[in-house]
Amino acid sequence: MEKMKLSEIVQAVDGSFGYPADTDVTSVSTDTRTIEAGSVFVALKGDNFDGHDYGAKACELGAAAVIAERPIEGARCIVVDSTHRALLQLANYYRRKFDIPLVGITGSVGKTTTKDMIALVLSKKFNTVKTEGNHNNEIGMPKTLFGIDASTGAAVIEMGMNHFGEISRLSMCCEPTCAVITNIGHSHIENLGSQEGILKAKMEILDGAARMAPLVLSMDDKLLSQIEPRHGRQIVFYSIKKKTADVYASDIKSDESGTSFTINYKGGSVPARLNCLGEHNIKNALAAFAVGTTLDIDPVLMAQAVGEFRPQGIRQNIRQVRGMTFVVDCYNAAPDSVKAALSALDQLAVPEGGRRIAVLSDMLELGKHARTLHKLTGEYVASSKADLLYCCGSDSKYYVDGAVKKGMDESGCHYFESKQDMIEALKSELHEGDAVLFKGSRGMKLEEAVDALE
Repeated sequence: MEKMKLSEIVQAVDGSFGYPADTDVTSVSTDTRTIEAGSVFVALKGDNFDGHDYGAKACELGAAAVIAERPIEGARCIVVDSTHRALLQLANYYRRKFDIPLVGITGSVGKTTTKDMIALVLSKKFNTVKTEGNHNNEIGMPKTLFGIDASTGAAVIEMGMNHFGEISRLSMCCEPTCAVITNIGHSHIENLGSQEGILKAKMEILDGAARMAPLVLSMDDKLLSQIEPRHGRQIVFYSIKKKTADVYASDIKSDESGTSFTINYKGGSVPARLNCLGEHNIKNALAAFAVGTTLDIDPVLMAQAVGEFRPQGIRQNIRQVRGMTFVVDCYNAAPDSVKAALSALDQLAVPEGGRRIAVLSDMLELGKHARTLHKLTGEYVASSKADLLYCCGSDSKYYVDGAVKKGMDESGCHYFESKQDMIEALKSELHEGDAVLFKGSRGMKLEEAVDALE
């Protein structure tokens, strides 16, 4: 973070401050564990905590001031109406100090992988800052923006949401110069009502974007493909199916370690390879390439960049376990992401006697749509190359209903209320040569099954 005067901060958050304000500020913190001399501490309030309780401690640790909604004894407070709003206001003020490309990205699934690929592409031309971890909300995103400094040439900002208005506030804060929407799925449909409602919420990404900021969309998505340019805004479409897209893939070939394909764009084509499986990852790479075309990055360098991507943690991590292949993808789950993960399972080669096995747990936050969407996802399993289905959780029984309805042999579908019971069954079932996909919502902690079986 570049230095700011405390007086700038008071003005940026429209606060009141009864102390000298010519102090230099070198960082902004919402956690007293990161306070250092020259920090400003923002006292946020949540359901189970109140940062105002730590305002005095922040000043003891060296904070220059505390942004608070009321005076705090022992603390020099910049008093505002809302500390949450003040954090966004301050982050926006700071972001405006830098005239750099800033790519904003949202979507139902694939945001993080696409963000990482875009950052790799932009890094071929710019010193690039990106959203780290799960800092894609109204507290995390400002932290990323404060990480920009004089050496930064570009930024990639991921935006998540659960309700209407959240993407709008994030976009107004970071003011993207290019916006990306990966897809419109079913995540958070409980709050947004329908896929059309999800589309409306995702399109809020344009609220803070410049009028001519390019919008990068998947032509393979039914709803996004119908978006038309307005007021002269450029739309860049990418696709793995449609050659009418601005950027599209062809000659797709997969093996056990990854996928090779050709990226076609207006002006030529270039070979590319990903060290991961699944059509969805090709789409993510195409989105990154499409962003790069708006910034005139060398196509050869962009293809090289997406090839440098490696899945992290429990996001489609491929492991070899006692002669078996485990595909561990337990960070989140929605019908579209499960379908994508199944495509990766399909692409894994299995030796004679080996089987493809889908191990699934509940998809959360689907509300009244849960039964229907679990059943639909079970139909995806039946349409895949999976030989067996194992699932656990209260709604996972509907996977079996959908799979059997679509023609999967009922004897190959196994439902357990208990995760532990499913683990014990898998211990007896799995053998050398099997390829096993583990996919479930983060709250289901399906990685515990992986740990037990390794």
